[in-house]
Amino acid sequence: MSPNWDGQSVTANGASFNYYCTPGAKDSGKPVLVLQHGFSDNGLCWAPVAQELAADYDILMPDARGHGRSARVARGERIDQAADLAALMRALGVQHAVVGGHSMGAQIAADLGARFPEMVTALALEDPPWFLPRPEASQGPRGTMEESPLGKWMISLKDKSLEQIMVECRQEHPSWPEAYVQAWCQGKKELDLSFLAADHPMGRWQERVSAIRCPVLLITADPGQGGIVTPEVAHMASEMNPNIRVVNFPGVGHHVRFAVHEAYMRALKAFLREVA
Repeated sequence: MSPNWDGQSVTANGASFNYYCTPGAKDSGKPVLVLQHGFSDNGLCWAPVAQELAADYDILMPDARGHGRSARVARGERIDQAADLAALMRALGVQHAVVGGHSMGAQIAADLGARFPEMVTALALEDPPWFLPRPEASQGPRGTMEESPLGKWMISLKDKSLEQIMVECRQEHPSWPEAYVQAWCQGKKELDLSFLAADHPMGRWQERVSAIRCPVLLITADPGQGGIVTPEVAHMASEMNPNIRVVNFPGVGHHVRFAVHEAYMRALKAFLREVA
C-alpha cells in the first residue's frame, strides 16, 4: 500500500516550505534520508524511492523554494538553496542525515555537504549539473535561465493542461513508471516561473567537491542520451576527492531512476547499507 503523501509545511530561512515524509518520520529513531528534487520537479518525484526505503529510513522530500507548494520567489531574488535545506532540516529537528539529490537537487546536496558538513553523513548525487568550463573563445555574458531552451520550454507549458503535459511525457518516455510521470508533470505546472529570473548562484562544482568530507555516491548517466556528468568530469571528481565512488548507467539519460528504477535502487541500497 502506498503511503498517504499529504504535504506538510514548515517555516525555515524566512519562507514556507512544503515537504513530504514517510509515515512516522522524525519520531521513529531510524536513520534519516533527505531527498532533494531537480529543477522544475517536486518532492513527490522521489516517492517511489521513499516507498521502497520507508521500512528502514525516515525520509523527507522537500519542495525547493519556487517549486511544488513551497514559497514563491521574486524576479532577481537571491536564493541560497543549500541554506534553505539546512534551515528546513533544523526546523524539523534533523541534526544529520544522508542527503540525496537529482540534478539541481544533487547540486544543492553537494553544496550542503561542503558548507554544512556536520549535517551530512553521506551524499547520493544523481547526475548533478557539473560541466567543464566553456572554451575561452565561446565565453561571454551568460543569458538568464528564461532565455535558455529549457527556460523557454518551461514558459511554453504555462498554457498547457496537466493532462496534455502527461500525454507528451508518456510519448517521449514510454518506459517511465506512472508514479514518476505524474509527479514530474505536476512539478512543471507548480513551478514558479519567476524562479527562471531569480539569482541562485552555487559557485564552482570543483570547489564543492574538494570540500566534501563524507562518502559520496555519484550516479552518472550516458551523455549521448542526455546525461550531464561526462566520464571526464566523473574521473576529475573522483581524483579530486577519494570519498567519491562512481556508478555509471550506460544507455540511460538524465533521469536515471525514472528510466531504470530497479537498477538504480540496487546501487542506492548497497551504498546506504554501508553509510547509514
